[in-house]
Amino acid sequence: MSMLTPPGMGGRYRVKGNRYPRMRRPPRRRRLVLAAISTVAALSVLGWGTLQLLDLFGSSGGQARAAGSQEPCTPGEGESGSADAKPLDGSAGPGKPPEPKSITVNVYNATKRSGLAKKTADELRKRGFKIGEVDNAPEEYDKKLQKEAALLLGTAEKADPRFRVLSTQLTGSTTKPDKRKTEDIDLIIGEEFTELAPAKDAAKAMAALASPSPTPSPSSTSC
Repeated sequence: MSMLTPPGMGGRYRVKGNRYPRMRRPPRRRRLVLAAISTVAALSVLGWGTLQLLDLFGSSGGQARAAGSQEPCTPGEGESGSADAKPLDGSAGPGKPPEPKSITVNVYNATKRSGLAKKTADELRKRGFKIGEVDNAPEEYDKKLQKEAALLLGTAEKADPRFRVLSTQLTGSTTKPDKRKTEDIDLIIGEEFTELAPAKDAAKAMAALASPSPTPSPSSTSC
């Protein structure tokens, strides 16, 4: 029996020779597999994070370029600030509508009711308007405004502030330009006319005309 064999052991447990047996470590295959899986997982996470960063910065840059490529928002035609916008008083810059005392109104009666032109002219004078002629309507319009309350005639366009100021005194009117050379306005009273708008309502309409609420133009660009 070898000196390496423990007492009482023999047979197949007998250790032969004079050297200790080499004790090998357990196989490292499991550790290698786990290390490989961990490496693959780490690389996957790193790659996913990189793609997310590229997508984030790429999207931000694209949006910034898209925003920078848009044309600057400009007010639409007729809005405040537009080159084509016209001030109410006809001056080069923005201003208030003309005062009633600067508007000359000729009052004509196209109805069968007598004294209507004078009564209307007197009331307009009290409200600050300058009165010109007061008479029956010209033959062209006399007794021919059956379905109208009033017709305003003048050289200005329909949007002229003088027409708009005078319209605040009426409950309904039609505007029509003509070829006169003067700046006065004809107020021709039609059959639907009863009286001028109440002074209180006319004053509110004038205030709204002087300080209109801003409204977006259909042709303006949304900002």
